[in-house]
Amino acid sequence: MKKILFKNAKIVTDGVTKEGDVYIEGDTIVEISESISAKNADTVVIDLEGNHLLPGVIDDQVHFREPGLTHKATIATESAAAVAGGITTYMEMPNTNPQTTTIEEWESKMAIAARDSHANYSFMFGGSNNNLDEILKIDTSRVPALKIFLGSSTGNMLVDDKEVLREIFSNVKLRIALHCEDEETIKENFKKALAEYGEDIPMDQHPVIRSEEACYLSSSGAVELAKETGARIHVFHLSTGKETALFDNKEAIVDKQITSEVCIHHLWFSDEDYAVKGKFIKWNPAVKKASDREQLWEALLDDRIDVIATDHAPHTLEEKANPYTSCPSGGPLVQHALPAMLQFVHDEKITIEKVVEKMCHNPALLFDIEKRGFIREGYKADLIVVDTNNPWTVTKDNVLAKCGWSPFEGVTFKSRIMQTFVNGELAYKNFKVTETKNAQELSFVR
Repeated sequence: MKKILFKNAKIVTDGVTKEGDVYIEGDTIVEISESISAKNADTVVIDLEGNHLLPGVIDDQVHFREPGLTHKATIATESAAAVAGGITTYMEMPNTNPQTTTIEEWESKMAIAARDSHANYSFMFGGSNNNLDEILKIDTSRVPALKIFLGSSTGNMLVDDKEVLREIFSNVKLRIALHCEDEETIKENFKKALAEYGEDIPMDQHPVIRSEEACYLSSSGAVELAKETGARIHVFHLSTGKETALFDNKEAIVDKQITSEVCIHHLWFSDEDYAVKGKFIKWNPAVKKASDREQLWEALLDDRIDVIATDHAPHTLEEKANPYTSCPSGGPLVQHALPAMLQFVHDEKITIEKVVEKMCHNPALLFDIEKRGFIREGYKADLIVVDTNNPWTVTKDNVLAKCGWSPFEGVTFKSRIMQTFVNGELAYKNFKVTETKNAQELSFVR
């Protein structure tokens, strides 16, 4: 059993940063103390020299494109990019090909991850207009959540039958993760844009087409239905300030019936960036106004928004080069999400403890993940070593996502992920992903 002793660390967990040592055996954190001596001669001692030691990030929303869309990405390539970004655990979405709407397809994806994944893995089950029988077969100790698209996006898994949606909300006890955009509003806005611009709609029209109204109509309806039926819902990727009023901070996250998430791109970019970034910041829901971004920040900091995620959704450069009507929405983010949030720490927009709460602790608590998301004795040794004063610049050459590009190209981050450990094994060090794959399937305590 491998034994590792981290010395002289700034340990960030449970809302505080404290100096000390962490000792692990195998895949488990065994001891945390101000000072620990090597237990025996075969203990590997790693002197962190005052660098930060964080729990591995848990990303509750990624699209790794396998099976069926492997020209864009694979579980192997994107999980490698994830560990390079300090993400040790992910929850992957069901809009692959075939869609993950049957137990058989869900098991097939689990088998691929067991063979190929660099990071701990789980897969959300997809809801559709006609698969309630399959949904009710879910093993809730192995599935993080049910995913429902209330607005169409890549994969066309739209659930638009209101009676089916009510039945799902009324019968499913698992947390339900939602993509909220009103389809009819989007269609009407798109029709107007097409009439005005033709096929080559300017990218800055994306937040006009996929508008604030489209988001709010859908998310407010979902929140109302959840309150009526008692469903536990998690609203993905909030993009508007108006939506933040739907959520409260009166309860601890473990007691919240209705929770929400914001993604890196909605905290970093605004509609002012379309002029330069264009198609590379085309996401669903759309990046909106700077005023929306500020209201999202306010809600994140006062705990109306519970989780920070990536919605990592890569497409090839060739696909992104298409005109608006055929340019897919989404982009790669797992490698740069934590460095981006640590940039905000440098800017004193947020504390490092709050980043860890939103990216590590809260996803673990919200989805009932067993023994991950914290640096605690008895927990899994998913750990990242971060040097917060070691600048580096994002270039095409150091992007690990299979698509080969990033919306952050040219950005210099002040913080660098030095090492990532997955279940006690080194998975990444200094821009190199190791060949060792020590990922584990997530388990959920429910």
